[in-house]
Amino acid sequence: MSTGIIGAHVLLYSDNPEADRAFFRDTLGFRAVDAGGGWLIFALPPAEAGIHPSDGDRGQLHGGRQLLGSVLYLMCDDLPALVTSLRAKGVNCSPVEEEDWGIKTTIQLPSHGEIGLYQPTHPTAIDTRKGGS
Repeated sequence: MSTGIIGAHVLLYSDNPEADRAFFRDTLGFRAVDAGGGWLIFALPPAEAGIHPSDGDRGQLHGGRQLLGSVLYLMCDDLPALVTSLRAKGVNCSPVEEEDWGIKTTIQLPSHGEIGLYQPTHPTAIDTRKGGS
């Protein structure tokens, strides 16, 4: 029996969860399991977490507890090529912007919510070419 942390589970709140689940499955190609009644749980690529300072109330009430808020950015190794591929599938992407830490955009989900997408220029905690350490 494991007593250590075995993974992370990200919650995304959506005004149209069925459409956004279909987007993750069909457009992004993420594998999923059905937890019952069409409630899909997606396998995500390797992940890392950065702890950023807050500029105010960034919490999310969940299960009666005030949990830290979060922002999801998917990482890629060729943002211009991926944006071209996504736009060919009819996905709306915001203009690409350059930051000190990489180049970024957002992709609009069917619910009209957005998630981040970026190509990092900073060191990462995962090495996508070697499968991590």
